[in-house]
Amino acid sequence: MTTPTLPLLSLSDDELGILTMLRSDLLSQRFKLELFDAYFNGEQIIRDLGISIPPQLKSLHTVIGWPRIGVEALEQRLDLEAFRWADGSDSSDLLEIAEANDWFDEASLGHLDALTYGREYMAAGSGEGPDAPPLVTFESPLDMTLAWDARLRISTSALRECRGGGGTFGLSPEQRLVTLYLPMQTVYAVEADGGWEVVDRDVHNLGVVPVLRMANRQRTADRIGRSEITPEVMSITDAACRRLMGIEVASEFFGAPQRYILGASESAFQDAEGNAKSAWETYIGRVLALERDEDGNVPTVGAFTAHDPSGQTKIIDLYARIMATQLGLPPHMLGYTSDNPASADAIRSSEGMLVKKAERRIRRFSATHREAMRLALWIRDGEPPEKNRRIETVWRNPATPTIAAQTDAAVKMVQAGILPADGDVVLEMAGLTEDQRQRVAAERRRARGADLVRQLTALSSPDGQPDTGAADAVAGV
Repeated sequence: MTTPTLPLLSLSDDELGILTMLRSDLLSQRFKLELFDAYFNGEQIIRDLGISIPPQLKSLHTVIGWPRIGVEALEQRLDLEAFRWADGSDSSDLLEIAEANDWFDEASLGHLDALTYGREYMAAGSGEGPDAPPLVTFESPLDMTLAWDARLRISTSALRECRGGGGTFGLSPEQRLVTLYLPMQTVYAVEADGGWEVVDRDVHNLGVVPVLRMANRQRTADRIGRSEITPEVMSITDAACRRLMGIEVASEFFGAPQRYILGASESAFQDAEGNAKSAWETYIGRVLALERDEDGNVPTVGAFTAHDPSGQTKIIDLYARIMATQLGLPPHMLGYTSDNPASADAIRSSEGMLVKKAERRIRRFSATHREAMRLALWIRDGEPPEKNRRIETVWRNPATPTIAAQTDAAVKMVQAGILPADGDVVLEMAGLTEDQRQRVAAERRRARGADLVRQLTALSSPDGQPDTGAADAVAGV
């Protein structure tokens, strides 16, 4: 009689097959992701042609941070501010989940990873304790991957791998923990004796995998996403770094102007004991005070034309303009300047491509944030939210209009009767943040309450005493 395999202690054959497939995909993508990370941090290895760099300067490493500037310039325009119900109902439940998970601050980290690596993942699960809000986390693609159903546009399984589990399940830092996300349950397993031992199962019965992918630069045939650090960006970065290295090498060889001496005796290059002096001692010493020869002639001393690095800097400026085109940035963000400074309108016009890219990223990333919030509500309530109740994400304007221009546009919309003067849309058009709009709404409520108090006080009795009924009405308000 054989002992049956307990499902809580080992993975089934199907689960093991899914884990192996996802783990192979995770490991196969790691080198490429780490390459993007190296360019973002300025730690990439520059491919030297082996011609102009002497062996003594092989260890010299020049860094130019254009990939990081390009990615951060786009990410800085992606500011998620709030969630709200599209029907205008109270959204305090959405705010509670977002604040419990530090959603708005964590979102900036997720956007940065999505732009750098081409994708980011969001996972939803139960919080610690029965009354705790659901837990929503942003996961790096270095640690997580998923299997995607292109027809249904949903994930069928996902995997997260880490070491030690951050103290979870009492694991040591050396132990490897994997989290396998399936439609009906989440399985936690630790590597042991060449296999995997299940340490916990969270049977949530959602019917969907609680993991979402935030992809950047998707295409219909490529739903995984692409990094903003494209091969063109990497190539230009390498070329600019080599040019900077060339400037460094030139400064070592031509920092002091080369001189030549004609007709000098051998003693000019010897010390008092007749020993040959070093090249540096000769350069700064006796060559400045040479004696006449036996015929009374003075040696001829001259200097070669000093090295001019302006030719190299012009090439770097060319690379900056090319890089600005690839990243969609105004050239001045990469340090390129012209003799005639651009006007404010010209600068805003040059940011048009960057603004449009930010708007497209907001549209794509909003879908991931909305679905993650729906998953959180589903986990909290035990049932999916009603489909007719749509969640909206509120973002800060990615463009850089002036406060005067925004206010003028809002005033004209009110004057034309298109928008009510006391509506929230007007405040949003004027450029106020979500917190500022809530404060304005609270101040309006207090102002309306004060007006109501004055009106009720005016309805006092003929003897000048306040109407007690009016006072009770005010208290009720």
